Amino acid sequence: MIRVDLDMTPLVQTRAGTARYILGLRRELNQHAGVEIRDRSFGGSARAWNVPRDALWYPFVLGTTSASADVLHCPTYRGPLHSRVPLVVTVHDLAVLREPQAFNRWSRRYGPFVVPRVVRGATFVIAVSEFTKREVVELLGVPAERVRVVPNGVEPVFTRAGPAARGDYVLTVGTLEPRKNVARVAEAAEMLGVELRVVGERGWGHVDIGRNGVRWLGRLSDAALAEQYRGARCVAYPSLYEGFGIPVLESMACGTPVVTSHAGATAEVADGAAVLVEPRDPTAIADGITQAVERRDELVARGLERARGFTWARAAEETLAVYREAVA
Repeated sequence: MIRVDLDMTPLVQTRAGTARYILGLRRELNQHAGVEIRDRSFGGSARAWNVPRDALWYPFVLGTTSASADVLHCPTYRGPLHSRVPLVVTVHDLAVLREPQAFNRWSRRYGPFVVPRVVRGATFVIAVSEFTKREVVELLGVPAERVRVVPNGVEPVFTRAGPAARGDYVLTVGTLEPRKNVARVAEAAEMLGVELRVVGERGWGHVDIGRNGVRWLGRLSDAALAEQYRGARCVAYPSLYEGFGIPVLESMACGTPVVTSHAGATAEVADGAAVLVEPRDPTAIADGITQAVERRDELVARGLERARGFTWARAAEETLAVYREAVA
């Protein structure tokens, strides 16, 4: 039996892709007889918790209070500078280093100072894509042999079967922050004269989506989001930088064509099952939307096949293998 302390703290800060990762992974790991998952968490969602959490609890406390565990797993790059037990750190992306202008002042200062130290100090690093593995090796100097690629999964609710939202619209999904590129998607939709529905909470930075034909739905339940996926002409997700891109898989699992960025992790995840575009060019995004609609049958078939290979059960099995390596 491997006893794993799993940091659940990110759940008080986000319900986006990182939250999907933590909840899906923990649910499936709890089904395994060979591992005991123990939740660790500190602080609340109020902004006042950010500094004590990032400046004190993560670097100096967490690693000393998990001594009774066999492994400490930090599912983001926030973690201890020193740990008494083997440390596994998951890196979803290194946008804070590649695209620092897309983050608030605290993250811009905290990231370059702490992230390299935490990730380099880990026994093993889990990267959610081959793209992210290359980033970890290139930007942080972590030896490739200490990085394991474990892709994300798709929640069972995201399936082609089920009700579909009504209307003639393009859908985009993601927190309203600069790197999600929602403003350019809105511009592309306006060029085409089609309604754009936006699902996601407001994040850092002012993102202007106040164009004609844009309908902001805010944060939705998974069931409601699946309905929006199924009813869309296509899903446009031309993010400027992603370490994976869960909405790409969720869209394909729901039988909806996808338009996404031509480089990076989203192109890797799509693997030929999406229309790839230059994300900084609204005209290219508009052309991609037109292509996705025209190639709908082909892209739906490819997308459904691609999405079948990504499950949280598989992610849990591969993560458990990393734990076993860490304690060997």
